[in-house]
Amino acid sequence: MKWLAKLLLLSTFWVPLSAAALFDQCKDLFPAQQIPSTPQVGRDLCFDDFAIYYSPIDKKPIYTVEKLNGEQLQAPHPRRTNQFYEEGRLPFSERALLSDYRGSGYDRGHNVPAGDMTQERGMAQSFSLANIMPQARQNNQGIWAKRVEEPTRLYIKRVQGDVFVFTGSVGQAGSIGKSKVTIPSHLFKLVYDPTKKIAWAYWVENTDDAQMNPPISYAELVLKTGIDFHLPLDINENKPSKQVAKGGSESRELLGGWYPVFFDQYSTEKVATMISSIKAGRISSVQIQYDRNAELAQKLFKEIQVQGLIEATLSQSSPPDSPNVSYERNRVTVIVRSK
Repeated sequence: MKWLAKLLLLSTFWVPLSAAALFDQCKDLFPAQQIPSTPQVGRDLCFDDFAIYYSPIDKKPIYTVEKLNGEQLQAPHPRRTNQFYEEGRLPFSERALLSDYRGSGYDRGHNVPAGDMTQERGMAQSFSLANIMPQARQNNQGIWAKRVEEPTRLYIKRVQGDVFVFTGSVGQAGSIGKSKVTIPSHLFKLVYDPTKKIAWAYWVENTDDAQMNPPISYAELVLKTGIDFHLPLDINENKPSKQVAKGGSESRELLGGWYPVFFDQYSTEKVATMISSIKAGRISSVQIQYDRNAELAQKLFKEIQVQGLIEATLSQSSPPDSPNVSYERNRVTVIVRSK
């Protein structure tokens, strides 16, 4: 009878692969329950708080999706487990193995960040190797964590309603381990806010010395990845617009990509990069936000104003601490809105 039990167990893995993902148990994680279309063949995996479309060839996610909101991210977070594990729902021939990453020189890079998880089960599930990609170490711990994941959470905490986040990777830059887990050449994170009907995407090279560029448009991401995420928005209107209100005052509804640049102290490199983008016409406006460090904020404001090429504003606010949230009081955040 043991052989029969083993045969039945193996038969559960003999499900034909398809490029048409179903996600029957977790469609509510997708905008308007619309599943993305892609020519890539994969397996759909539902978890408690996220979903993964997984490549059995590359042995990493094609894309992942989360539905997040500010109230959720403000809630207490469980302790980070750091317990990576092999995904038991995948056939052995399709799994990434723990041994594949050992000594590879690459980090086990989360697609769905552990930092987004507010439930213990979700936290534990985020360490499934089905959610992991080989990521350049400095990239994972530096630019991706600080300039992509953190700003995404910051945006979601500041807006109303649910925000959908897709994460994935494309390209081939070799492989690691006996399972030949594909090393992607580029990483992406698509952010869609259905309340404001805007979307933008971070596009980052998977190298230790990758440079942070302004977010790209939704349309450009679809071209780069070949994935149609079926977002219900008119991407042609996803641009800054200007309206003049009565009495001569101006109100701007700034749509499209934006990203924060954090200054814990003055950085010549960051300022030079920002001014270079301004001169190149890639930035439409800048808002400088600060709490206590008015001196640094004023210095940054004056340097940007000297260029005389864009609108810059200065905003002071003191958000209240809570038992679950604290703020960097001396940090100055420059909100850059890209064209």
